[in-house]
Formats: sequence, C-alpha cells, structure tokens
Amino acid sequence: MLRFFVIGLLTAVAVLTTIAGVIGGMAWWVLAVGALGLLVVAVHDVAQRRHSILRNYPVLGHMRFLMEDMRPELQQYFIERNYDGRPFDRDTRSSIYQRAKGIKEEQPFGTERDVYQVGYEYLVHSVGPAEVMSSPPRVRIGGAACAQPYDVALMNVSSMSFGALSANAIEALNRGAAMGGFAHETGEGGLSKYHRNGGDLVWEIGSGYFGCRTQGGRFDASKFAETAADPQVKMTSIKLSQGAKPGIGGVLPGAKVTAEIAEARGVPVGEKCVSPPFHTAFTTPRELLHFVARMRELTDARPVGFKLCVGSRTDFLAICKAMLEEDIQPDFIIVDGAEGGTGAAPLEYEDHVGMSLTEGLMTVHDALVGAGLRDKVRIGASGKVTNGVDIVKRIVQGADYTNSARAMMMAVGCIQAQKCHTNHCPVGVTTQDPKRMRALDVPSKAERVRNYQRAVVDQATQVIASMGLTSFDQLEPHMLRRRLADDRVVSYEELYPRLEPGELLADPPPTWARDWSAADPDRFVP
Repeated sequence: MLRFFVIGLLTAVAVLTTIAGVIGGMAWWVLAVGALGLLVVAVHDVAQRRHSILRNYPVLGHMRFLMEDMRPELQQYFIERNYDGRPFDRDTRSSIYQRAKGIKEEQPFGTERDVYQVGYEYLVHSVGPAEVMSSPPRVRIGGAACAQPYDVALMNVSSMSFGALSANAIEALNRGAAMGGFAHETGEGGLSKYHRNGGDLVWEIGSGYFGCRTQGGRFDASKFAETAADPQVKMTSIKLSQGAKPGIGGVLPGAKVTAEIAEARGVPVGEKCVSPPFHTAFTTPRELLHFVARMRELTDARPVGFKLCVGSRTDFLAICKAMLEEDIQPDFIIVDGAEGGTGAAPLEYEDHVGMSLTEGLMTVHDALVGAGLRDKVRIGASGKVTNGVDIVKRIVQGADYTNSARAMMMAVGCIQAQKCHTNHCPVGVTTQDPKRMRALDVPSKAERVRNYQRAVVDQATQVIASMGLTSFDQLEPHMLRRRLADDRVVSYEELYPRLEPGELLADPPPTWARDWSAADPDRFVP
C-alpha cells in the first residue's frame, strides 16, 4: 500500500542522510532534518482521522489541499479534469463538504448562476417572511392496511448497497442516520451486519432478492419474514428500476463476492452475483400489487412500497388501474430520476434512457391525483438532492419527502474520483479492499452524515419561511418559476397543468386520454 511505501521511503532517506551528515558535513544534516520532518508528517497523516485522503496518501495528499487553497479557476480545473467528470459542480461539492463538517458556508459577492439563462429556476419569496418553524416536520407513511406506520424525515439516505459501498461507509451512514433520526435505505445488496447500528432501515428488495432468495434466485418468503422482523427495518421497498440504468440488471463479479457480501446477499462466496433486469415474483401491474400486499403481511403490516424510474406514462397508469381494481395500494412510491447515480452502467443508459426526476415526479403525482389515489400513497423523490432548495422544489413538483445518495457519499468522504468500479477508491468509500477502507474513519464520518442532513433540512425550513409559509403543505406549483426565454418566465402551474382529483375516472383530458385508455392492469405497456 502506498502509505507504507511513503513511510518506508522517508525512513530510509532519513537514516541515510543522517549517516551522511555524520560523515560528510552540514549540508547532509539539512537534508536529514527535512526527511525527518516529512516522516513526522507522514506518520501524523496516517494516524489522524479527519482526512481520508491523507490516511491513504500521506504527504502526497497535501497537494490536493494546496490546490484547494489556490485560485478557484485552478481548483476547478484540477478537480474536474482529474477526478470529477460530470457529477457535481464545484459550488455543490463545497457546500456538501462544509455542511458535513459543520462549517458556516456563507460567501461574499452575488450569485454565480446566470439568472437570464434559459432553464433557470427560482422560488418565489415573500415581502413578509414567516417565522422559521421550531422543528422540521416528518411525513407519516402507512395507509389503511398498515398497522405500523413510519414517520420519515424530509431527507434520508438513498439506496446504496453493501458491495457497491464499503463496510465502513455503510456503517458510517447507518450510525449517522441513528444520530440524526432519519432513514437509511439499504440498496438491493441485502441487509448486512454493517447496517445494524441503530439507524432506521428501509430494506430494498431488487430482482435478485438478495438476503431473501432461494438457491435458484427466487423470492423466499420465510427468509424475508425472518430478516424483516428486525425492529430496525421500518419499511420495505421493491426496486422496479434505477434511475441511472432503468431496464437492465447488474453483475457483481465473483472476485468481489467476499464472505461478508455473500452472507448479506445469500449467495455463494466467489461466484458471479447476477441481478436480472426483471422480477420473477410478478410480471404484471396486478401481480405487483398482490406482491406488495403479501410483503406487508410478512412484515406484520409495516409500510411497503416500490421504487422506479418512470419510462412511459401508460406503464404507470396501468399500475394505477391495478390499484383501483384490486383495492391494494403501496404505502409509498419512490421516484428515481434518470439523473441519478450508479457505480457502473453503460453510457447509453446513463445518458439516454429514463425520465428525469422532474417529469417523473409530475407524472406519478398527477396520475395518482387523477385516479383519486393521491391521499393513500406517499411519494419520495430520489436523484441529485443536495440542498434545501432541492427539497422544496421536489415537494412543489409532487413529492412528500426526499432521499439522497451521492451527496451522502460525499458526506462520508467521497471525492468523486470515479474509481467506484475498480475497487481502488482512494478514500475507502466504494472499495472492499481493507487497506483502502481504513481511510474512512466511521465515528467522524457518521457525525458528518448527521451534520449534513440536519443542515440541509434546516435550510429547507428557512427557505419555506422566506416564502412566507409556515408549512411545507402550503407549497403550490405557482411558487416555482422557470425561464423559458430571454423575455418569458412561467410558473410550474402554467408549465405543467395539474389534474383534478378523480379526473381520469370521470373525463380524462385530451392530453391523458390516449395513455389512460391504453393502460392495462394485466400487462406493462410502453
């Protein structure tokens, strides 16, 4: 490992220059003192717990922080060209890191956004702001068929599996969730021992049924019920599709299936782990709803829902028709936007498949309203939620609460090195290499997760107050505006006309009539 090489090299140089100083004179002593100084820095870097980079890259890692202290243009060039492709811009990264560290983030000068750029969005503030609410609200999830409802926070940890993330990262996220009182979604990779650190869990079940599968890879009800009985498991989410790669499954190479990952997923050690693109427990919208009802029974009536990246409106309307005909509703639906992240996916899927979070949220919200079901189902939003304005905007667009993955990764130390698929993550977030994983100090990073979530939710409540509101329930589409041209700004009320409750059942408007007519509860239709 590089850290041992650096320490060994500096030790050797310090010894040799000291010997040379004894023999050869003062110049060698200067070099010896310099080498000893660097050796002390290296040992300190490896031992300290604040910076993950320095724990794995002693002395050399200081170059990164030196660049951060230089001009913003040089910092941006270094970050974006070397280890940060498209994900988050510099301002977003800086805000996440500062909030995770508990640092005040006010900055001088004006906005760095071009307010005249087409696509610019803003919230409408009030001349008479309201008082900030004393504590952020929670959203109750659980319909009539649910005996153990759950009050979820406005922002939670989104789905990231053990295997995609390291054991230390998973543990830090769960401990942070426990400290802050928010939920931690497991991802489809099973419920590992690293998830069991007191944080509320949303157990995600994907098409591989990891943690509750038979040897043939099908759903095993008894295994599911046994694990779901854990009091930490507050809800269960069925993953239908993922924003960054909807419509395809995933493969974890056998070399990465360690004993711990195999235990969590219920698969053989060292064998390729396949998550197929489709479920075997159901094949139609109607069967999906019966599977939801079955899982709710197996969890003693705790909330059960599903997650999807919306593809076609007809597909989702078919699910709505199934809800009506079977009188079965999920307790929640998580909408994942196509802008969401992943550890690995074909570029074609990342860039060209799936509906954006905005359109997906509006579609799901309006479909449920039009079918007269909105009051029975809560909606979560997942996809690049990083700050308080994101929370407010997503609620305007139809969500009840939000989940965040990438920003939470950054709270535990991710620097967007984009080495997730190589097992060589430099800060121990997305690697199963114990030596690299060591860089991530669980206690300090758990605190940063708690700090970050609290700061973002607090900022959301501040924004609400600036809009003259006293509750998130008062948000309306006309309060969010978008610039369409140099001389035209419209509200979301104008941009996305909303359906009235039950309108699809009575008289579908022309823009919805064709999709509503084509929707079939007995098959998924694009």
